[in-house]
Amino acid sequence: MTTESTSNKEELSAEQLADDIVQQAEEQVEDQHDHAHEVISAEQEKINELELALATAQSTVADQKDSVIRAKAEVDNIRRRAAQDVEKARKFALEKFAGEMLTSVDNLERALQNIDKEDESNKGVIEGVELTLQGLITSLDKFGVKAVDPQDQPFNPELHQAMSMQEVPGVAPNTVIAVMQKGYELNGRLIRPAMVMVSKAAPTVDATA
Repeated sequence: MTTESTSNKEELSAEQLADDIVQQAEEQVEDQHDHAHEVISAEQEKINELELALATAQSTVADQKDSVIRAKAEVDNIRRRAAQDVEKARKFALEKFAGEMLTSVDNLERALQNIDKEDESNKGVIEGVELTLQGLITSLDKFGVKAVDPQDQPFNPELHQAMSMQEVPGVAPNTVIAVMQKGYELNGRLIRPAMVMVSKAAPTVDATA
């Protein structure tokens, strides 16, 4: 074998070796690229799962927040209704109590009107009735019950109940001229109208008659 032939074979072997090395390197790069792509895909899948989980969690939190808000509103409504029911019950009980007390007040006032004050023997009775009456009125006042005594005031059908009408010279028509029974208000709201007598205008005289 000549020296030239041997040299050619060595060059071919070197080229083949270089080609093999390049091919192996390319295959390794391709394998690494495929592996990297798989890793990236797996990581992206995890990211997608985490984003979905986060969105679900946020939605759940929002739903729970809405539920809490609705529950709080319902509790507030229940408390408000309960407070209103308690207030209504209190007013009803107070009105009933006031009505019973007012019956006693009326009876005591009538007793004072009818008793003979000129009779000295009635002095002790009168003082006892007056003290009892004043005690009842004071108790009623503490609960916001106040008398409506419209004597000499204009007649008001929203506050007064006209029992009769009468002509009274020198008195303007529709004036309360007598209070037969006092009215009462409970915390500014009428619970019993005053029974009154009201003045009326004199009949018109026809001057041409």
